[in-house]
Amino acid sequence: MSLSIFSRTHLVLVFVLTLTIPLAGCGGGSSSSSSETGAAQTTGDNTSLPERIDALPMEPLTLQEEESLLFMREEEKLARDVYLYLYDIWGDKIFLNISDSEQQHTDAVLGLIEKYNLPDPAADRAVGEFDNLDLQGLYDLLTAQGAASLIDALIVGATIEDLDINDLNSQLLFIDNADIILVYESLLKGSRNHLRAFTGRLTELGFDYVPVYISQEDYDAIVNSPSERGL
Repeated sequence: MSLSIFSRTHLVLVFVLTLTIPLAGCGGGSSSSSSETGAAQTTGDNTSLPERIDALPMEPLTLQEEESLLFMREEEKLARDVYLYLYDIWGDKIFLNISDSEQQHTDAVLGLIEKYNLPDPAADRAVGEFDNLDLQGLYDLLTAQGAASLIDALIVGATIEDLDINDLNSQLLFIDNADIILVYESLLKGSRNHLRAFTGRLTELGFDYVPVYISQEDYDAIVNSPSERGL
């Protein structure tokens, strides 16, 4: 079963369309510089996320939950790797700061993989290398698109977070293990913050981002709400 909502072909088509559609002038997206920094892995009660994961009991994993963890480990790595690549090209710290946060995301999923003694698909994989062939193709496409201009790079960032939010929400529908839910909900907070940061920067530059994976209603609710404390 492919855990991403779209097939590789659909993903490629959607990203190509997103990056070639003319963008409207300045709109209502909000901007928050604090969203561009990697947040520490702490919760509202100052307990670290790894500590909270360890405090929750191990529960039997379904096949869907196993596949979800393996997929999300690499999808979060994808975001980190793309942002590192775009930072090397454009030197804009929004990519470096958010790549640091994405490192925390993929590490959080790795914590669950290790807790449940699953094989790590990202083990010994260099930046830009993936076990999942769909994600490998997506990385190649996104880095090529993001190299075209800073605007394209920011759209790539927004679209990655758009996809990540959609995938996490979709997978939470079938997950009932408390520790996985805890991590995914924390990742969602971080991804919403990243979406706010990328779209806020686009707004400052006079462009509007049009959501591809989440609904316009959900997108508006995210970008018009304050940053959250999360990964």
